[in-house]
Amino acid sequence: MKILHIVAFSLLVVGGLNWGLGALFNMNLVETIFGGMGLSNIVYILVGVSAVYIGATHMNDCKMCSSKS
Repeated sequence: MKILHIVAFSLLVVGGLNWGLGALFNMNLVETIFGGMGLSNIVYILVGVSAVYIGATHMNDCKMCSSKS
C-alpha cells in the first residue's frame, strides 16, 4: 500500500502544480505534456481518484493527524 500512497501523493502534487501554474501564468502543464496524445483526461481522472484516496486514508497515513496527544 505504500506504493499506492506514493503514486497518489505524487499525482496530487502534479495536480496542485498544474492549478498553480494555471492561476499564475495561464499555463496548463498537463495539456502541454499530454495534450497531443489525448491522455489529459486520463491524468485528470487519476488526479481526482488520488484526491479521494488520500482524503479517505489521510488519518491512517498522517503521523501528525493520527498521533494521540
